[in-house]
Amino acid sequence: MTSERHRSSATPLAAAFAVLIVYASLFPFEGWRWPPGQQFTALLVLHWPRWATPFDDWSNFVGYVPLGALLLIAARRSGWRPLPSLALGVLLPAAMSYGAEVTQQFLPTRYSSLKDFVLNAAGGAVGALAGAALHAVGLIDRWHGLRQRWFVPRSAGALALLALWPMGLLFPAPVPLGLGQFGERLRGYALDWLDEVPWADPVYELLASVPTPTDRLWPPAEAAVTVLGLLAPCLVAYSVVAPGWRRAVLVAGALALGTAAMTLSTLLNFGPQHALAWLTPTVGPALL
Repeated sequence: MTSERHRSSATPLAAAFAVLIVYASLFPFEGWRWPPGQQFTALLVLHWPRWATPFDDWSNFVGYVPLGALLLIAARRSGWRPLPSLALGVLLPAAMSYGAEVTQQFLPTRYSSLKDFVLNAAGGAVGALAGAALHAVGLIDRWHGLRQRWFVPRSAGALALLALWPMGLLFPAPVPLGLGQFGERLRGYALDWLDEVPWADPVYELLASVPTPTDRLWPPAEAAVTVLGLLAPCLVAYSVVAPGWRRAVLVAGALALGTAAMTLSTLLNFGPQHALAWLTPTVGPALL
């Protein structure tokens, strides 16, 4: 059972999705303080909000559906029986939601509510039931058989990375397909931590002297970032697929998914009229 658990891509995907939900629930992680005039026991009681936010309601419900489904599938692929697997898929998302709602009260920019908890828990339960239905009709076993034909053994980690790659592209990036732009943010965190620390003055001055990139990249450099951004998932796929026609299919799939994710991201952030603005004369040839 242990080896089967590690071979299931649902397990790392469920863990990654849980981390993503916690991040989205508590972002931007700033301004932590004890709620004024509140006792600890009062913080454990959630209240129904007086305002209506249809988009947020649907987001709270839909966002937890994949988590419930992935938890149940991961448990079933690990050898758990149906009822404990269903309990995990229903109860763990509800517990995560409750913990996030209580924690949001310590952040001045977030608002906790009983409605969010109910919708989150309902989404997790629906996802768990959907996962149970998929498993009952044999679709999960069919996927497992397809995976055995296409991919090498112990490819769960690589498949999880490939599944998360299009999701990462939905967040705006300075360069198309240019994921991993975290250096400047890490430098900002380090400067905040080292501020007014006497023994760290040399390190602080060194970090503060690093110039912040403000100009647009030189076109060949932008093209190189785009090329590497598409090459990376292709190489990950190649590492778990035997040579042959399947590699060509995966390359075409990576190109299609990358293009679709970048178009959707631009549409959501800048409007439908700018959906293809990311596809510049430099980026198009770089993708090919």
